[in-house]
Amino acid sequence: MKTILVIEDSKIIRENVTEILMLDQYNVLTATNGKEGIETALLHLPDMIICDIMMPGMDGYGVLHVLHKDPKTQSIPFIFLTSKSERRDFRAAMELGADDYITKPFAGNELLSAIESRFRKNDLLKKNLAPGLQGVNELINSIDGSKRLEELTNESNTNSYKKKQAIYKEGNNPYYLYYILEGKVKTYRTHDDGKDLVMDLYNQGDFFGYTTLLQGGANIETAEAMEDTEVALIPKKDFENLVNSSPDIAKKFISLLANNVVEKEKQLVGIAYNTLRKKVAEALVSLQKKYHTNKNENYRIDISRDDLAMIAGTAMESLVRTLSDFKKELLIDIKNGDIVIINDKKLENLIR
Repeated sequence: MKTILVIEDSKIIRENVTEILMLDQYNVLTATNGKEGIETALLHLPDMIICDIMMPGMDGYGVLHVLHKDPKTQSIPFIFLTSKSERRDFRAAMELGADDYITKPFAGNELLSAIESRFRKNDLLKKNLAPGLQGVNELINSIDGSKRLEELTNESNTNSYKKKQAIYKEGNNPYYLYYILEGKVKTYRTHDDGKDLVMDLYNQGDFFGYTTLLQGGANIETAEAMEDTEVALIPKKDFENLVNSSPDIAKKFISLLANNVVEKEKQLVGIAYNTLRKKVAEALVSLQKKYHTNKNENYRIDISRDDLAMIAGTAMESLVRTLSDFKKELLIDIKNGDIVIINDKKLENLIR
């Protein structure tokens, strides 16, 4: 049972709020002024604080300021409850770090909805999200408010791209966050010597293009369809609204990007120091993990040899020679030009 501290000098309002919360199965603590509220918060460390602004002695702004300075209480969700409804009051509350602002008079369902919303967001921010795009998708799916993932993609324009068609190019200015409705996409960077290096692979349900939007500047890579692909284009402004909705949300995105950087470093080290066999095996295994959906059948890789060589970070001739060796060793088969993985466990053993 979650505990909520209610700091309110009005006895009638305090009792009404307490009754609403207890009926919804919350444990409730109460305080009649700001000083008492701070003492109760530090002693009991509640899961949420609901606080009036206009109180004798220390007002709600002072309570929030003190609690946000203390490491033990600074992450507790904080909702203001007040009769002040002017925009400047709202902005002052949010700039201080309040999570929400409810204006009196209010309906019971309005209060409970705000509480549940804050708890959902707080649980998400405490959660260890998966690295990379899976974590980003999970994060955006869980953000509350009017711009949920489904609404963003439904409101957005969609574009269709043919196989090998560029979606955006390295050096161009970014205008969208991209969401794959159908198909596969790769992003790659071109070295000064003209060689391409695949940076990421994306599948249906993945976002891409967010790295440049967060860091600013021009695109650092080119995105290209690996097969006929349909993509939703989410305007840069909508994406920025998601990030700017909360400093904690922005921190979570940065954490996810940091995980991606670690994965990129491993990839580059592997390309630089791994043997040829290990590079090709790693490319095959990564493709299977990313795109294999029917676990009852062997995975069939239908991308071009050029793309596979780029993913492995090796020359085409070296790739073909290694694939031939893998076929002789019964690790893979080749049917109508497609590569079929027939012994994924042995392939994985090659990269350990």
